Amino acid sequence: MLHPVPHATARRAVALAALLLASAACAKKDADNTAAADTTTAGGAVAAPASVSVTDVKLGKAVDANKRVTDETDDFKQADVIYASVVTSGAAPNTNVTARWTFQDGQVVDSTTQVISPSGDAATEFHISKPGGLPKGKYKLEVLVNGTSAETEEFEVK
Repeated sequence: MLHPVPHATARRAVALAALLLASAACAKKDADNTAAADTTTAGGAVAAPASVSVTDVKLGKAVDANKRVTDETDDFKQADVIYASVVTSGAAPNTNVTARWTFQDGQVVDSTTQVISPSGDAATEFHISKPGGLPKGKYKLEVLVNGTSAETEEFEVK
């Protein structure tokens, strides 16, 4: 003969079952998210997330074959081509490096983005010039990595 289960006991059993199901679903979701976020190497070890950071910015009137400034300065003449060598460290595919050149009044003179895929230290070259020369005044170069400001350099055209 079956005995009826009191309502309070039945409600507790249903609540406990629902709680166990919710916990199991959350645990599976967390495991899935962790697995999706991990980058595994061929040996099965988890690799660190890829990142690139700016370690140095130099301005000058010339660059060498390695995209490094050969005559560092922050004083330029109106007719000069102004070069920037942006040195980065790190590794990541398809990293956007932007050079945004602004005049003393905040006006953007030029903005150029290059996509790099470094696997260690790398140099990227940017430059500006203007037919007839750049206006005299103070300027700022802002370097951005994937849209985030990383470094600024100020210079003057005399």
